[in-house]
Amino acid sequence: MALTNLMLHFTFFCFFVLIMAAQFLKRLNILVGRTTRLMHRHSMASAILPPLLFSLVLLVSPYLGSSSYHTSYTYDGKHYVIRSNRDPRQPKQTPTCQRSSTDGLPVLHRLSPCSPHGAAAARSQETSTASVADVLHRDALRLRSLCGVGDNDNHGAPALGSSAPGGGVSIPSRGDPIETLPGAFEYHVTAGFGTPVQEFTVGFDTLTAGATLLKCTPCAATERCDEAFEPSASSSVRQVPCGTPGCPFHSCSGSPSCTFSMTANNTLLGNVTFLTDTLTLASSTTLDNFRFACLEAGFRPKNNSTGVLDLSWNSHSLASRAPAILGTAAFSYCLPSSPDTMGFLSIGPPKPEVSGRKAIYTPLRTSSYNGNLYVVDLVGLGLGGPDLSVPPAAFAGDTLLDLRTTFTYLRPQAYAALRDGFRGRMSQYPAAPPLGKLDTCYNFTGLHMFMVPVVTLKFDGGADLDLSMDEMMYFPDPDNHFSVACLAFAAAPEHARKVAAVVGNRAQASTEVVYDVRGGKLGFVPYRC
Repeated sequence: MALTNLMLHFTFFCFFVLIMAAQFLKRLNILVGRTTRLMHRHSMASAILPPLLFSLVLLVSPYLGSSSYHTSYTYDGKHYVIRSNRDPRQPKQTPTCQRSSTDGLPVLHRLSPCSPHGAAAARSQETSTASVADVLHRDALRLRSLCGVGDNDNHGAPALGSSAPGGGVSIPSRGDPIETLPGAFEYHVTAGFGTPVQEFTVGFDTLTAGATLLKCTPCAATERCDEAFEPSASSSVRQVPCGTPGCPFHSCSGSPSCTFSMTANNTLLGNVTFLTDTLTLASSTTLDNFRFACLEAGFRPKNNSTGVLDLSWNSHSLASRAPAILGTAAFSYCLPSSPDTMGFLSIGPPKPEVSGRKAIYTPLRTSSYNGNLYVVDLVGLGLGGPDLSVPPAAFAGDTLLDLRTTFTYLRPQAYAALRDGFRGRMSQYPAAPPLGKLDTCYNFTGLHMFMVPVVTLKFDGGADLDLSMDEMMYFPDPDNHFSVACLAFAAAPEHARKVAAVVGNRAQASTEVVYDVRGGKLGFVPYRC
């Protein structure tokens, strides 16, 4: 078997040397002095290599001692994946559960063994990955809320605020405000509220209803109340009076406090009460008089999360409280690429260029129909280098970067161009049946190597974001790349007239996304976590 593997890789070596020798000679003058850069990602080596060195790596890659069972490389607009001799079913290392990070608050995936939900799932032997059907279902519900379906259907609830930048709050009038936002808790941080500090695991989001939400006492008689903020235990808590600028309700149920009670069929569904208190993000980072909405008497977030931090453009959001210091951004985040890794959320961080890191920027603006939303403009798609031919009208509208949507959704015309171009480049591989809306799938079982063209998201201002293998492909079995894989893109619903594209969290993983709100731009720094 060892001799067979050696012969196979020697054949790859000879093949690449013959094909690339001419290119190598032509480019010799520009290759001299070029530094080979090796980038590590998910315990898989990833590099951009000159042609001859790339061929040598192909020969020896299975023997490099990678901690994963495959090695991946990016070269000349293509991702290459090469099988390794390592056992793909070796035990995973448990991540170190840090309470702090040099980059900011540690961000954990909800299924991380360091998160409350992940630890509970491990104790109950729950699967560590959601099914694609579940993910697509949550994406569909999320897209329905983002794309304006039912905008005028308030079910009798009063209008809460305006759509101007830094505008109002939208609280659903039926059901749990958190449960109706699927995927809101895919990523968690730990934050403290009150004096003395009461710590909770909370989600964070840039496309919120316009307020930080927190589960508070009193709780409903039928629910657990051990993970709820106790306002009466805080010496620094203050009620937001009804009718003041901090109260988003046009009328209050609990005057003089800013409270709105939701009922259905004469049954109380819950209360929303706005308070201010001290928010503690780290031992040295506190914000006084931070406004948030207490969810009381029936509203209960799922997945052992207690609330969600508002990072929207709202004038009361956490982002709006970032220090206005020269050379800093409002906030940035880097999403972990798997439950076994850790990301970060930073409020008021130095801009990447101040810290010596290169960022690519695109203009940032607000949405014309919701002033709380951050919007950028996707203007094109690249595949393996060249731009795809997509009519500009397919990108007209708002492009949203969403933390609660997993896959990336494009207008049907833009998605068709990407799908058809991708299929044309992948015709040598056997197709696999679609997985729901993921209709471009392949079966790499039994192969020793495969290649996929790099997908590039092209934003206004020349910000071209090349997606890594795991950012652009979905593997139902994430531990085994030599199995079935699908392009992690799909067509957006036909009714999504206001939204040109929704870039999901999969495409953002491991990239630091920098919100320079005062500078009016959004930046990307790849391979930051």
